[in-house]
Amino acid sequence: MYRWLLCYRYLKTRYIALASIISVTLGVATLIVVNSVMSGFASEMHERLHGLASDIMIDCHATGGMPDPEGHLREIRKVCGPAIVGASVSVSVPSMLGIERNGQQIGRHVNLIGLDAKSYEKVSDFGKYLMHPENQKAASFELRESGYAPDRKELLDAGWTHRRRQVQQQRQLDEYMAEDRRLMAEMRRQAGGEMPAEESTDDESAIEAASGPSMGPMFSDELLASSEGALPASIDPMKEQFPGIILGISTCSVRTRDSDGEVCDVYYAKPGDDVRMIFPNAANDTKVVNQKFTVVDLYESGMSEYDSTFAFVRLDQLQEFRGMIDPKTGVRSVTTIQLKLAEGSDLNAVRDALRKRFPPELYAYNVQTWRDLQGPLLSAVRLETMILNILLFLIIAVAGFGILATFFMIVVEKTRDIGTLKALGASGKGVSSIFMTYGLLLGFVGSGAGLIGGLIFVDNINWIAGLIERITGQEVFDPTVYYFTEIPTIVEPFTLVWVMLGAVGIAVLASVLPAIRAARLHPVQALRFE
Repeated sequence: MYRWLLCYRYLKTRYIALASIISVTLGVATLIVVNSVMSGFASEMHERLHGLASDIMIDCHATGGMPDPEGHLREIRKVCGPAIVGASVSVSVPSMLGIERNGQQIGRHVNLIGLDAKSYEKVSDFGKYLMHPENQKAASFELRESGYAPDRKELLDAGWTHRRRQVQQQRQLDEYMAEDRRLMAEMRRQAGGEMPAEESTDDESAIEAASGPSMGPMFSDELLASSEGALPASIDPMKEQFPGIILGISTCSVRTRDSDGEVCDVYYAKPGDDVRMIFPNAANDTKVVNQKFTVVDLYESGMSEYDSTFAFVRLDQLQEFRGMIDPKTGVRSVTTIQLKLAEGSDLNAVRDALRKRFPPELYAYNVQTWRDLQGPLLSAVRLETMILNILLFLIIAVAGFGILATFFMIVVEKTRDIGTLKALGASGKGVSSIFMTYGLLLGFVGSGAGLIGGLIFVDNINWIAGLIERITGQEVFDPTVYYFTEIPTIVEPFTLVWVMLGAVGIAVLASVLPAIRAARLHPVQALRFE
């Protein structure tokens, strides 16, 4: 009992013990906050990456794609059995996106993906990231009347409303230019003859300049003339649309700040606008396909790698444009098969079984899981978390050295008291246990306070971030970079346990050497100590 009384007395009366407790508290709280934020970011990233990609993907590198996808799916089900709960096929091709804005051509390199919306949603969270609420329920490549992203003022007029207004403005501009030409012709007639060739050329150039620059080199007349996949017959853009396309939001917009400092998106193309896609066909004698599409929705996953490079169209239309349909048999080809596995299935085991069935020596296929696809990114996050934990744990180690120095001072200061205890019958083990228990109490109190403080900080981290922003005038969490509305956090019980055990363990270890020294003191020498 005397050991606990002495430990409590030392803990209550020594300010240097309070410093050690504060060091442990700060170290534990920092570790909890950092691990919670890193876990939140990692979980958010895992969720988005897995939602964008299916469990297993089989990519074909051949120019013509993978023939007879239904036959491949039957063979895959034979190999994997009940592990397969969903499957979808798609066509992926590198393309050039062209957007005309204010008479200028904006080009983007994108990955054009042809998919079947119904089956694709069974293997990924495709619909979850679309802007229109109805498309989130059931994705469609038909332009909606309105209702895109109600929380974004820039898209309030998107859809058929925006398309009709744009068409009306273009028609008014055409009428204005036609009237200009008619007036100039009338002026020439009144002047008594044709204008000189030089003046006529200058006037026509001025008209052309007023109407905006023509299609740049990316969409030159020679290219349009040599392209396959002819554009649809003339349509009435007030009532009809070209084949629908869903663009990644970063392919047709840029996130910035307005004059008031508010985050806003500047859109080069909205749902309702027409864009051009240039991509190669699937024949051995590769030719360029130039096709016009109507933007029907936007895709925002929050992962810039996808939002800035993806564009989606209907699978059957892309197969027709690229010539991926056998004219004799009518069999269609694809470039990718995506598989959804049952809950709890071993991804690596299924992947290895498929690789064995489709060896790379015989098939130009690449079989990989979604983790394999994002391996470098996931590994980087794990490495960063591990290094941060090691560095931050050194804070607690510093507190441990403080406890070690404190205890050595106590041993020196209390030498005569230790001698008295041993003379009264206290054993060396009993004396050493005083310091060990003291270290245990320091670690327990410090880690407990750090646990409570860390959890409170994590629970209010977004409010604290806002407070820091108001004080410093600098944003802690820039939404133009991260595309998150708030800092994600996840508190994992296992992390709390190992952080607290580690802190208590360091405090106890720091008290071992002073405890051994106190236990080895001879009572006679200790009583003679001055």
